[in-house]
Amino acid sequence: MMHFNEIGQQLRAYRMESGLKAEEIAARLGVSRAALYRYEKGEVIKLDTVKRLAELLKISPLTLLGIGVEYYSRPIGYLERIRQLEETADQILQLYGPICYLTTSDEYDSILAAIFEEHAEQIGLDRGLARTASEQVLSALAARKRMFVARRPSVIAIFTAAAVQKFIDDGVAGILPLSDRLRAQSRQVARHEVERMTDLMESEPIGLQFGLISGTELNGPFMLLRTRERASLAINPFPTDSAPNAQSGVAMITSAEDAVMTHQRIAEATWRDAIKGQAAAKQMRALLQPKA
Repeated sequence: MMHFNEIGQQLRAYRMESGLKAEEIAARLGVSRAALYRYEKGEVIKLDTVKRLAELLKISPLTLLGIGVEYYSRPIGYLERIRQLEETADQILQLYGPICYLTTSDEYDSILAAIFEEHAEQIGLDRGLARTASEQVLSALAARKRMFVARRPSVIAIFTAAAVQKFIDDGVAGILPLSDRLRAQSRQVARHEVERMTDLMESEPIGLQFGLISGTELNGPFMLLRTRERASLAINPFPTDSAPNAQSGVAMITSAEDAVMTHQRIAEATWRDAIKGQAAAKQMRALLQPKA
């Protein structure tokens, strides 16, 4: 059975991933831009059209039909797909990383915008494309945060002390070359976000659970998103503060039961070992202390 709403959601994510404009794809298909947008909103779509779209987007027709594994080589395609999954998720479990983006402040979004703008200026001839990518990424991130505030799904996030310490030391977008002024601001914002997380660990608000573990991120970052009907696994090589046009890895999303269950077991074991509440907050505050 073809679930046209899901096909439409994946079509939108892969269109953004491709970098092609809606009018370009519509023209190659021989349909209007309005018709393409209707497909993205879940209108009935013929199998032949699915095949032609898949060819244009350079993916398998089975992937567009939601069968198998979804792969994304650019941040925007992955972020758009995560936004769609979070729209209906009842529980979001995040393993590893220095922060949980959904609970960050507006200050974090502001520094990201400034960093992406400076990064676009540094690229030179490609600054127009970089700005477009920045706008798309920031828009998708903002939509995710608005959805979280409106719906308040349960969130469980586990951080590593090593990742948090690196975030404090290097600042937001630590791997990107920044001006001295912006690097100093990015470090200040990073400290503020860690302080914010520390307060949340201590207060333990309903629906939000944070844990902290020692050691490195041996299995890489991943998310599990659950609804009443199904669970999805998302493995993401793109940190929230990576360059919007980065192609440094391949993100993967799947609902395959064996993949979901294997990562669920890792998450459960890690959560058992993680320190929480007052103990976690105390260790976070120790990370924030100036080095001797």
